[in-house]
Amino acid sequence: MDGCTQMCRVFLILFNFLFALVGFGLVALGMWLRFGAETRGFFDIDMKTTQFNIGVMVLVVTGVLMLLVAIIGDCGACNNSKAALGVFSGLLTVLIIIEITAGVMAFMWSDRVSDELVNFYATIYAQYVNTQSSAQAVTLEFFNNAFDCCGVGGPIEVIVRNTCPKGSFLEQLTYSSCPGAIKDVFNSKAQLVLGGFLGTAGIMTLALVCSCVLQRHVSVSHASPPAYVLLTSPPSAARMI
Repeated sequence: MDGCTQMCRVFLILFNFLFALVGFGLVALGMWLRFGAETRGFFDIDMKTTQFNIGVMVLVVTGVLMLLVAIIGDCGACNNSKAALGVFSGLLTVLIIIEITAGVMAFMWSDRVSDELVNFYATIYAQYVNTQSSAQAVTLEFFNNAFDCCGVGGPIEVIVRNTCPKGSFLEQLTYSSCPGAIKDVFNSKAQLVLGGFLGTAGIMTLALVCSCVLQRHVSVSHASPPAYVLLTSPPSAARMI
């Protein structure tokens, strides 16, 4: 095995290890969102449960597929299995296409996604003012800290100020509204999101190339067995070989 092939093999093993970790994280996140006590009680409140279930299903299915691809890829790289590497290459090609498509769709639909998040935040905000649920407080605090904002515009209710980013009383009064902050972030960071998707697809493409290199090495090694000498061959024939 030459140096290039050996590097491809090591890269594939490391790539599949990280790929499996990400896949496991997606499955765990999807299962937590679906069956966690806090999220179960939270998402049952005036939410579009069909869309939520579809989102959870996408997380779990994507995570399981990534785990499957990583396991097959590691088996192929460690055992020099041409069949496993072939299946890995096919599945990884599908994931690359999905990754690029998701990045383009996220870029093109950034306005729609931001509108959905704004409506989501406004709904949670209004419900928290009435119910003061701890799960809703966690969600508001997450959004407020992620986008460095607080409230939906106008005076902020006293009970909501506990979920605002930490700061002085005057700082809390000058926070931008979250609907405006969410739209600003999506308008300014849409290119970065697309770049992240394309960069990930590029790394996956590199893993696909390494898989093809390993497949070629396995095919060549199987097609060209080492020379051998029959035990019944005369010494002259052995010398000629």
